Amino acid sequence: MAGRVGGPRYGEPPEYGETWVYESIVGALPGIDLPKSVAVGIQLAVFEVGILLLAWYYDLWVAAVAGTVAVVVAAVGSVEMLRIGSLARSVEVPESYRRLLFGSSVEVVLAVLAYVALVTHLFVFDPRSGTPLVESLFGPDPPIVVVYLTLLVLWDVCYRIGTGWWASVVALWRSARFRFDPETVRTLRRVDLETMGFGFVQLLLAPFLAGHPVLLVALVGHVLAVAVVTGLSLVLLHHRERGSRLSGRP
Repeated sequence: MAGRVGGPRYGEPPEYGETWVYESIVGALPGIDLPKSVAVGIQLAVFEVGILLLAWYYDLWVAAVAGTVAVVVAAVGSVEMLRIGSLARSVEVPESYRRLLFGSSVEVVLAVLAYVALVTHLFVFDPRSGTPLVESLFGPDPPIVVVYLTLLVLWDVCYRIGTGWWASVVALWRSARFRFDPETVRTLRRVDLETMGFGFVQLLLAPFLAGHPVLLVALVGHVLAVAVVTGLSLVLLHHRERGSRLSGRP
């Protein structure tokens, strides 16, 4: 196996460049040192309380259900990002893999592209093709503060989607490029399964997109793409590990 040079030693907190952007932001808050589980809990509570208060004030309980599901998906994404990051940092892997996964910030670029495409669809394409999703959820004159919170939650979801894209692509590259010992393969297999699993969690949003085929196809297509790419990574991990054992390579 190609060895890793640098990076934190086991048991030490990861350095910046060894973390997702999400983790770096939480860790950089001055005077605040929150356990990761607490940070995720605060994220979930703040968004959900905001949704319920606005639903009560504006009588938007149907929209509150969709918002709650989106918040749950984002929160699960936060948990999965932390789990994937911890697993990837828990074993000796090539530094190039860790740099690509954490230090490149490509997941942010992919998230921005997804978010801009979503906003363009909601406010430009959707109104021209029937009843817009925004109007079906919030009525013909949606309150500004509701739209603001909605866009904030949607960004959170898009960021997790971008992370899933990038984690799956880097996993496939890693599995095709490097050979690993059986113990490392077991850990990396868990990384790939966690990535694939979070993709399937996002299908919880599908029922709210039933009348909006473009968004529904985009969501399902994204989940299937992540599943296929991570599935290929898993196949390569198994094949190259077996090939390494049979050939006597390290």
